[in-house]
Amino acid sequence: MTVPAEQDPMSGLPPDVVHDLHRRMVRIRLFEEEAGKLMEAGKMPGFLHLYVGQEAVAAGVMTTLRADDVITSTHRGHGHAVAKGADLRYMYAELFGKQTGYCKGRGGSMHINDLSIGMLGANGIVGGGIPHAVGAALAAVYKGHDSVAVPFFGDGATNIGAFHESANLAAVLQLPVVFVCENNGYAEFTPQDRHMLIKDVADRAASYGMPADIVDGMDAVAVYLAAKRLVERARAGEGPAMLEAKTYRFYDHQGVKGLRIPYRTQEEIDSWKERDAITALEQRMTSAGLAAQQELEKVWSDTGEEIAAAIQFAEDSPDPDPAHLLDNVYTV
Repeated sequence: MTVPAEQDPMSGLPPDVVHDLHRRMVRIRLFEEEAGKLMEAGKMPGFLHLYVGQEAVAAGVMTTLRADDVITSTHRGHGHAVAKGADLRYMYAELFGKQTGYCKGRGGSMHINDLSIGMLGANGIVGGGIPHAVGAALAAVYKGHDSVAVPFFGDGATNIGAFHESANLAAVLQLPVVFVCENNGYAEFTPQDRHMLIKDVADRAASYGMPADIVDGMDAVAVYLAAKRLVERARAGEGPAMLEAKTYRFYDHQGVKGLRIPYRTQEEIDSWKERDAITALEQRMTSAGLAAQQELEKVWSDTGEEIAAAIQFAEDSPDPDPAHLLDNVYTV
């Protein structure tokens, strides 16, 4: 059923916010699609855990944050970095293992960071970034700042000790943290109902005395509104909260083609793709008169040109000098 434009929650948002949500999602989608093609073609080393399908979560949350707010990310972290404002040239260079990459080619896909924009780093360890975000929030309080920390993690990460210890500490100290669980239904290849008995991960927040919201992670506007409320609450000194976004990754655990392990049906994948967050937002924008189809198409074409230039920059960049292999390495 189509919601009348005047009843759509989007109608209460400033147009620039809606356009911002759209641009961030398009940038993530095109960045990931092109990265996936490069990996599948053997032009990029290593594996990539693509964020395609989950764009509404990163865009919705990041649009509520200030430049001095910090995030921590996951092995599926490109979308978070792009939405936080990372330079696409340096991201691609890192994926290619080039000297101009964010980590000078040493970190690769799962370790991109940019402290200048508050991106404290992706982390290949499941849940590994959660304590870092809590530590950053504690540092902000100690320094008298009103910045907020947002750790992103999946449903599977809520089963490990780092999540529980971090949630408990944040609650006890009333730290400005918004825990964002991107629940895409699978911990790698294991469906949620095989690794926990609760339906909603957000239920776990109550055991630490913190509030939690559950939101449709395929609806950028819904994510934005929920995140905005929790971020403002944390910034006002009211303590941590949790946001569970029900979402879905369109591709496999890694890459585009994946490992072909039969753990999802094509019918399930297709049903989620029909709810594509970008397509849905574009339909709402045109229905509400916020954008003409030509304007939306220009966002795609302009972003495509930016992506192409970033890839060219990365391909033209030099490989790291082997003589500096151990620079910035703290243990061997």
